[in-house]
Amino acid sequence: MPVDLTESLADLTERRPNLALDLRWHASLPSTMDAVSAAAERGAAAGLVVVADEQTAGRGRRGRAWSSPPGAGLYFSYLARPARGFDVLTLAAGVAVRAGIVEATGLAADLKWPNDLLVDGRKLAGLLAEAARIGTPEASVAIGVGVNLRPAAYPADVAMRATSLEAALGRAVDRGAVLAAVLEHLADTLAALEAGDAGAILHAWRAASPSGVGTPVEWSDPSGPRRGVTAGIDERGALIVKTSTGTERIIAGELLWHLRP
Repeated sequence: MPVDLTESLADLTERRPNLALDLRWHASLPSTMDAVSAAAERGAAAGLVVVADEQTAGRGRRGRAWSSPPGAGLYFSYLARPARGFDVLTLAAGVAVRAGIVEATGLAADLKWPNDLLVDGRKLAGLLAEAARIGTPEASVAIGVGVNLRPAAYPADVAMRATSLEAALGRAVDRGAVLAAVLEHLADTLAALEAGDAGAILHAWRAASPSGVGTPVEWSDPSGPRRGVTAGIDERGALIVKTSTGTERIIAGELLWHLRP
């Protein structure tokens, strides 16, 4: 494991000796999500973290490719085995990743439903949650996190839509400090969700999501094109959209966001 990660994670272990994390580092993997999902099927415990310096087949929401060149981003997946809170788990992970980045760098990104972190409207980080065996004792959720550390983390053709920690801050960033802080907040947030404190997590998400209220959005459903204005999230994490004909509750799907500059 690289020295920067080793030192930061050693500090985390010293401060939080009861934090149950099993971290496994790889110089290159096709996908950290696939690695964690496979480990979950083999019975791995919650707290498994698979980190890669590079992903050759990294993916994001709805099967999109996630650019993961070596040394340019933070790419990891975390294994959770929750008994409750599945509906809001992706939002909870977003709150945790944002809090970790704030702690490590001071940069407060905006959250965009359901799984993006933005700075000045540009994507800084994304999350992916994939559940398996829900409703059984073997239930698991693989939580994938990709954070752009440097501009090289994204290809030139998406440069206008993406940003990185170093680009936003104008300085170098300690990758190990970011990983340690994000893991600590992720473990604590998931523990709070497991303890039934979803209300506080949703409150934190709403406070960090200016696009969650008052943003025009468009989407399609079987009846054709639809449009409306965001009106927050409900207690189960669904996005509420006001339309000309009423209120829609959106739990999945592709939205076109007209974000304010």
